[in-house]
Amino acid sequence: MAWFKTATAVRWRHIQDVRRSFPDAGQIGRVLVFNIRHNRYRLIATVFYPAKTIYLKALLTHSEYDREEWKKWA
Repeated sequence: MAWFKTATAVRWRHIQDVRRSFPDAGQIGRVLVFNIRHNRYRLIATVFYPAKTIYLKALLTHSEYDREEWKKWA
C-alpha cells in the first residue's frame, strides 16, 4: 500500500523522477522493477510517462524474479 500511495501521488516524467521516490527502482527494457518490502518482492510495471499511467505487470517473490521467466514479456 505504501508503494501505491506514493506512486499515485507523484507525477513522473522520466526514470530520474521515479528514482527520487524509489531510489532502488531499475529500468529493464520497457519495464520498471521496484523492490518491495525490503527486497522480499519485486513489482514489475510499465509506466507511460506522457499519459501518467502505470500498468502493473507482476508482483513476484525474490526467488520467482531470479528465475527470469518474466523477461519473456518484459
